[in-house]
Amino acid sequence: MMDWTDRHCRYFHRLLTRRALLYTEMVTTGALIHGDVPRHLRFDPDEHPVALQLGGSEAAELAHCAKLGEDWGYGEINLNCGCPSERVQRGAFGACLMNEPQLVADCVKAMVDVVSVPVTVKHRIGIDKTESYEFVRDFVGTVSEAGCRTFIVHARNAWLKGLSPKQNREVPPLRYELVHRLKHDFPELVISINGGFSDNAQMQAHLRLLDGVMIGREAYHNPWWLAQWDEVFYREPPSTLTREEVERRMCDYMAREATEHGTPWSNIARHMLGLRNGLAGARRWRQVWSDHRLKALAPHEVMALAHEPAALAA
Repeated sequence: MMDWTDRHCRYFHRLLTRRALLYTEMVTTGALIHGDVPRHLRFDPDEHPVALQLGGSEAAELAHCAKLGEDWGYGEINLNCGCPSERVQRGAFGACLMNEPQLVADCVKAMVDVVSVPVTVKHRIGIDKTESYEFVRDFVGTVSEAGCRTFIVHARNAWLKGLSPKQNREVPPLRYELVHRLKHDFPELVISINGGFSDNAQMQAHLRLLDGVMIGREAYHNPWWLAQWDEVFYREPPSTLTREEVERRMCDYMAREATEHGTPWSNIARHMLGLRNGLAGARRWRQVWSDHRLKALAPHEVMALAHEPAALAA
């Protein structure tokens, strides 16, 4: 979810669900050690609960960045061992780390030693054409001994050669049963599942066997789905929030961000373009919020334009 779940996206999603745990996009250790720390780690307090996802393979660097994350207020530090992109592979981290479980264990131990918040790992069920359950079982076993108690498992292999990141989310088959076996073999661990979910019924079926479900791009493209989650999964009263109220609150946020940080509203509005999916006039509404020719207008003015009767009837 790099370049997707930035702090603006998470603020938007938090308006829709108060309870779901949000994750940052993957932030590399190099970006924090050599780059602009506030730019990468700043977030709105309303985003809680929120976890920082790190990318890296050097134990000392990960420990340093984990401590930064805790100091900035993140409630969990997550190590990404699932991203298959070539850019990540060149840095020798992401999914290729599954081939080095002891290295991952060393990295986890280094982070656990310096932070008091949970250190978790997100990973795949296998690498390339290696499809044996024993591969992922041994990975989880080794890493758990270093102090990791929570694993978020994308139920597909990562093919490191020959597939793009998009194809890696579609071509390798989903094998949910391997994640279920992990929970059976490691009942003391928190095992969550990721991959291919698009409705509440699917999620509820897996939650009868597992501890959590992670949703990625489907939540991004169809964000209004999140507005059901607090009621369905946390047994809270039904939400009375409307899409228009969410949009107004995002306009308030855009105006505040422009004043405090000079952030153009277009950098924020892109994350909410799926808010009206399935409604009459949604296409025209998206066009208005995507029109950079309107960048001189205030966010509330853009909202008014997007909701003109002629626009919504288009």
